[in-house]
Amino acid sequence: MTAQPLDPESARVVLGALHAEVGAAGLAAAAALPGLGAMIDQHAASLREHLTAGTDPDTGLVLLATYARDARAHVEEHGWQPPTPGAWSHADRNSLRLTAICALTERLHASPDVLPPLDLTA
Repeated sequence: MTAQPLDPESARVVLGALHAEVGAAGLAAAAALPGLGAMIDQHAASLREHLTAGTDPDTGLVLLATYARDARAHVEEHGWQPPTPGAWSHADRNSLRLTAICALTERLHASPDVLPPLDLTA
């Protein structure tokens, strides 16, 4: 079954919420813990290769948001919770992956907090 892609505005909402709930804390921890940053970068590279390679930034954000929505729903069904502030040094794979989505979002656009309107008409 193929996931229904998000529309551009919904993609912005999903990525903004993910950043607020997981990404901001994870990226801040990664800045202080180089090993954590490296693990997040590895996940981001994998996501970039499989989801956004060869796409324009707006399409890439929609693809990331669709993946983020579905991945987050899946892990939450299995009891996943974001790490507490002091636990990022032992973050699980799901937390790393979701944080990597936020890191990749920042690379595609300056900041997920101020994502520009997506233009998929071009």
